[in-house]
Amino acid sequence: MELETIKKVYFVGVGGIGMSALARYFVKRGCVVCGYDKTRTNLTTALEAEGMIVSYVDEIATIPQEFLSHDEETLVVYTPAIPKNSLILNYFNDNGYTLKKRSQVLGIISKGQFCIAVAGTHGKTTTSSIIAHILTDTGFGCTAFLGGITTNYNSNFLIGDNNVVVVEADEYDRSFLTLHPDISVITSMDADHLDIYGDASQLEESFRLFAGQLKPEGTLFVKEGLSLSRGITYGAEGSPMVNANNIRVEDSAFLFDYADEHLTIKDIKLLLPGKHNVENATVAIAVALKLGISADKIKAAVGNFKGVKRRFEYIVNSTQHIYVDDYAHHPEELKACFGAVRQLYPDKKLTVIFQPHLFTRTRDFAEDFAKVLSTADDLILLEIYPARELPLEGIDSNYLLNKITLSDKEVCGKDLVLDRIKIKNPELLLTVGAGDIDTLIQPLKNLLTNA
Repeated sequence: MELETIKKVYFVGVGGIGMSALARYFVKRGCVVCGYDKTRTNLTTALEAEGMIVSYVDEIATIPQEFLSHDEETLVVYTPAIPKNSLILNYFNDNGYTLKKRSQVLGIISKGQFCIAVAGTHGKTTTSSIIAHILTDTGFGCTAFLGGITTNYNSNFLIGDNNVVVVEADEYDRSFLTLHPDISVITSMDADHLDIYGDASQLEESFRLFAGQLKPEGTLFVKEGLSLSRGITYGAEGSPMVNANNIRVEDSAFLFDYADEHLTIKDIKLLLPGKHNVENATVAIAVALKLGISADKIKAAVGNFKGVKRRFEYIVNSTQHIYVDDYAHHPEELKACFGAVRQLYPDKKLTVIFQPHLFTRTRDFAEDFAKVLSTADDLILLEIYPARELPLEGIDSNYLLNKITLSDKEVCGKDLVLDRIKIKNPELLLTVGAGDIDTLIQPLKNLLTNA
């Protein structure tokens, strides 16, 4: 399907972070855009305010009239998270509509454009957002499809007037293999999505295939230490070709120096904490330099990047309470997040509320989760967020709790969390997880602000 032929687009699962960015893109193109999602959220409400019709009932009767008969101008985009028994999805399936996954649509959009694709089991949202911000802030410009709401723009979608597109390349179900980038970044290849891949070796093979999708004259940046035999390496440890050094904390901000074989940029300020974010910024700088943007402009842009919602986001920052929220849902992400917190606040007691995401991920990485969660000072575990999965016998939050060596630990229902936090009155609070733990953010903020 060619981009120019698409006039009407229906999104099954429009409220997803990646799906909504695509929906915003097609609205900007002047297409008729509608969609379905099971739950109204702040994001779907924003989409409606931008002119989209969104329904929240999975019934054929909710499909707008103009989408009830298909033609060559109509595209249906769906997410794998939608249940296979969805009435709306099956209506489109059974009646011969053109159906595409989000990743396939990104492939259609980026075809014929200069594509910068960021992949990795973690780090891709922050890295792609920093790249998009540098390109936008310096006036270079880009169109960007991001996996998070950037604080600077309050959006997961940026529109530019050139042919440069920045995309977050998702490894889930190998969907990033629809892309053929001019510049690729691989931030990490830790085992994840084993319900799809089976084992870590299959996941790594998928990343090798993604690296092979690069255009003949393209450039590949790879995090130092990954098991890939090609690409320009970057990082803050070892001997990468592009490196961050002299990392330090001053006035609650991270500073570092960037160095490659051609130049050094000193005293770069980064508002995002942690060595992992310094490395994300380092490869973003390398990409921007590759595009010919000046070092001074890049340094200024990195310094004013405010981050991504739910990526080490300060919710409360007062003398009485510090409350940070983060999307971390993999052991390596938790480790990086906890490390950043400890670097910034080494003398404060750390209270953590964690919502495990997926029964299979909890089962597959239980020992790793237990190890990192045991480094908190006080832990509240919520029940596992199932997302697309059915329960697994014997796998629940108590299963995980029993493996954690921490003495101050408990499993708690979401409805009781506020009461527990009111009693604990934590000086340093961290909420982490990728499910619906974000519904606790505002109530917790209100509680701590008024404490």
